[in-house]
Amino acid sequence: MTPPATTRFAPSPTGFLHLGHVVSGLYSRIMAGEAGKFLIRIEDIDTTRCTPELTQALREDLDWLGLASDELVRQQSKHLAEYHAVLENLRERGLLYPCFCTRREISGAATGEAPDGSLVYPGTCRRGSPVDRQGRDPVWRLDMQRALDVLQEVPGWHEVGHGRIVGKADAFGDIVLARRDTGVSYHLCVTHDDALEGVTTVTRGRDLYEATSVQRVLQELMGWPEPAYAHHALILDGDGHKLSKRDGAEGVRVLRQKGWTARQVLEHPLVRQALDASLPTEAYSGG
Repeated sequence: MTPPATTRFAPSPTGFLHLGHVVSGLYSRIMAGEAGKFLIRIEDIDTTRCTPELTQALREDLDWLGLASDELVRQQSKHLAEYHAVLENLRERGLLYPCFCTRREISGAATGEAPDGSLVYPGTCRRGSPVDRQGRDPVWRLDMQRALDVLQEVPGWHEVGHGRIVGKADAFGDIVLARRDTGVSYHLCVTHDDALEGVTTVTRGRDLYEATSVQRVLQELMGWPEPAYAHHALILDGDGHKLSKRDGAEGVRVLRQKGWTARQVLEHPLVRQALDASLPTEAYSGG
């Protein structure tokens, strides 16, 4: 008998909630099932773009929609020491190195594109002694080849409804695990928190599908459990691009101001369309 799932919805308060978030939140709650656990996490490590005002607005909109966490909401900015401890662990094992390269330098020397469309770092600071020429703090990169040598494999993952997926971490190059501005990174924090909170099924948009390869490496390096993954369809604009926080016309607050009810927002045609493309037909019947 398959045990109940624990899922999580992890929005970042860099803008107001929009219909893409509604899809993610509903999808996560539905995938938890009646016997499972649905968690909410606020991913606010970007202290420049994430503000207390936006965080409060996020909480208010989630309450209005009726999307409530089954446990205390975790806010990443309050747990930075935990992420730094993971970084220190990897650093002591010789798996991280400092990098002072600028974006322009990386762009000019990049060896290609990673599966997620990002530039593959050419390994400049890994090959020689990193030199800070302008008094900058370094970013800290994972030595991907050394990490894969430790694991003796390129980890894959289980995608719900699709089976085992072959990982592509070796095609990403040396990813950043500690950014210059925040001291941490998305990949680091999300894998740590999924393990800490006991998430058994990671639910999120298909735009993060390729990132799974990288995060599986971190899970294996740190001895964290491997969750299943379920990536849902995205809401796209007329040009086929992912709906973003800039699209105010589809913002939850805008719809509230226009007189929409929470149920109407949850049953918005764009929300239903994305969920219908991601879930068994019997799994979603609205609000």
